[in-house]
Amino acid sequence: MTTARLPLFPLNSVLFPGLVLPLNVFEERYRAMMRELLKTDESEPRRFAVVAIRDGHEVAPTAPGLPDQTAVPARGPAAGFGADPIQAFHTVACVADAATIRERPDGSFEVLATGTTRIRLVSVDASGPFLTAEVEEIPEASGEGAGALAEGVLRAFRSYQKRLAGARERSLATSADADLPDEPSVVSYLVAAAAVLDVPAKQRLLEVADTAARLREELTLLRSETAVIRHLPSLPAVELTRAPTNPN
Repeated sequence: MTTARLPLFPLNSVLFPGLVLPLNVFEERYRAMMRELLKTDESEPRRFAVVAIRDGHEVAPTAPGLPDQTAVPARGPAAGFGADPIQAFHTVACVADAATIRERPDGSFEVLATGTTRIRLVSVDASGPFLTAEVEEIPEASGEGAGALAEGVLRAFRSYQKRLAGARERSLATSADADLPDEPSVVSYLVAAAAVLDVPAKQRLLEVADTAARLREELTLLRSETAVIRHLPSLPAVELTRAPTNPN
């Protein structure tokens, strides 16, 4: 299988194909990455790989806001990820295409990217100003019965959303049914991104071999989560389709 080399952007979250990723880039190693991406002509995709950091290897701040000005800054492209950075990351990741890279007066960047395809990390190189990875694309196989499973997942997703949002609020399912997709792989990734799950659970969904298998897992998860929510007190509406900006 052919491989490619891409800039590597580790995050404490999982990016799925088709989903939008806003980034607030202030660390120098990632600023250098964005400056390099800006050298690519606007007519060409400005691609980089987004990979989730394994539990126990978290080094980047996860809460929105400014970095801790009193902290000793990390140095080098692999700072905080150990001598062999690939060990700090999940090996299945997602390519991101940066539609917007806007530099601020202070040298930080505001970035808006979209997930495109799943990839597997083959190796990670820390010899440059930022991490790069040799990656191979993971084809998206449909699997048996994906169409029928997608319909079932959408029904379960609507029920989940209604329970989560509460009877007094308009949920995504009731207010935007016309906008919900029907293509099975798109359904599988939308639901994976929108469900309130922790990073390991989302990573498992990203890694599932084919669309049908992912939809089957989501059907089980949604039914389980909906049953749990049903027995909890009323919850406020949660806006699931708008992810917060990820600070690096």
